[in-house]
Amino acid sequence: MLGVVPFGLITGISAIDVGFDAVQTVAMSVVVFAGASQLALIELVGDRAPVAVVVATAAVVNLRYLMYSASIAPYFRDFSPPWKWLSAYALTDQSYAVAVTEFRDDEPGIGRRRWYYLGAAFALWGVWVVSTAVGVVIGGSVPPGLSLEFAVPLTFLALLVPSLKDRLSGLVGVVAGGVAIPAAALPLDLGLVAAALTGLTVGVLVDTFTDWPGDEPDEDTEGER
Repeated sequence: MLGVVPFGLITGISAIDVGFDAVQTVAMSVVVFAGASQLALIELVGDRAPVAVVVATAAVVNLRYLMYSASIAPYFRDFSPPWKWLSAYALTDQSYAVAVTEFRDDEPGIGRRRWYYLGAAFALWGVWVVSTAVGVVIGGSVPPGLSLEFAVPLTFLALLVPSLKDRLSGLVGVVAGGVAIPAAALPLDLGLVAAALTGLTVGVLVDTFTDWPGDEPDEDTEGER
């Protein structure tokens, strides 16, 4: 949970730096509650990208939640619709990882599943919102001459490196990064969207149609699929 704090601070500082006011910045963290897409949104707004590009980029960045939702859905099957909606809103990388690990290990009942997941998710939400608000306060006191443009790319690098856990994710990262450099010249700031979609496409094709050697033993990999 402490790892969320620097990202919240950077989000608050960066948003103020590109022209968001304090209410807009904190409200974005309350409503959107998605660190990576918020940082991408802030950078694109700072570059004055078209709204359609901002929305498309946020959608691409959040595509992974489709996989998270499909994976965790069996544990939420018995929840009532309001609980499912609340659980969907609170889904993040961290809450997904913590909850799935707990549910697979202990197979708790519906009551414990509900409160364990929402307790972890909303504790994280509180830290995220508060750290964003602190970033807003700090951002307002940053001297105008102190450029913070490097903060968002640096934050994305910090998010990217731990996610490169195997050769397939490494391939996707290399392809997306390789495409991003020439694609930076595309109009309407479409380079990020083009790079992300190309990396995702290559990853899906390699994983689906090739016998890509994984890092796990064959029997475990086959069992997961």
